[in-house]
Amino acid sequence: MLRRYFISDDLDDLATIEQELEAQGIATPQIHVLSESDAEVELHHLHEVAPVLKSDVVHATEVGAVIGVVGAILVLALAWFMGWTNTAAGWIPFIFLAIVVLGFCTWEGGFIGIQQPNVNFKRFQELLHQGKHVLFIDIEPEQEVVMKKVLGKHPRLQSAGDGEATPGWVVRSQQFFRRFVKAMP
Repeated sequence: MLRRYFISDDLDDLATIEQELEAQGIATPQIHVLSESDAEVELHHLHEVAPVLKSDVVHATEVGAVIGVVGAILVLALAWFMGWTNTAAGWIPFIFLAIVVLGFCTWEGGFIGIQQPNVNFKRFQELLHQGKHVLFIDIEPEQEVVMKKVLGKHPRLQSAGDGEATPGWVVRSQQFFRRFVKAMP
C-alpha cells in the first residue's frame, strides 16, 4: 500500500473528502485525520488517529525490545564465559536476569516512546500547532486514480508527500471487523 499525506485547515472540507473517497470504494480504515483538535475531528465524524498511535510508543517499544534482546544475550554470554553457570545455581539466575533485562528495556522503550510524537508524524508537528490538520490515505496502487479524481475537486488541499502505509492485511482485518460488528444483533 501507499500512503499519501495532505494538509488542510478546513475540517468541513475533510469530512466531504472522506465521504467522497468512501463513496468511490476507499474504505474508512484507509483514511485518517491527524489533528490537535480531537474534539473537532470527532464532531465532524472523521476517522481520527488513535491517541496511542500519535505517540511513538510502538516504534520505541520495538527499539527497546531489540536492545533488550542484545542485553539478554550479553548477560547469558557473560555468565557462560565467566564460568558462573558451572556453580550450583547453574543457568537459572542468569536466564531470569536475561528475562528481566529484556522486559525492562522493552518497557523503558515504550515509556520513552509514549512521550515522543510518532516518527511518521514529526514533520507535521509545527503545522499541527498552527491549527492545521493532516489527512492521510493508505491506498492500493490501483486506487490512486480514484483518489486523485476526488482530491482534484478540492483545490485548497495541499499535498504533503508520501510515507510508510499501514500493511494491507491490517486494513483488511479492520474492514472485516467492522462488517462483523455491524452484522451482530
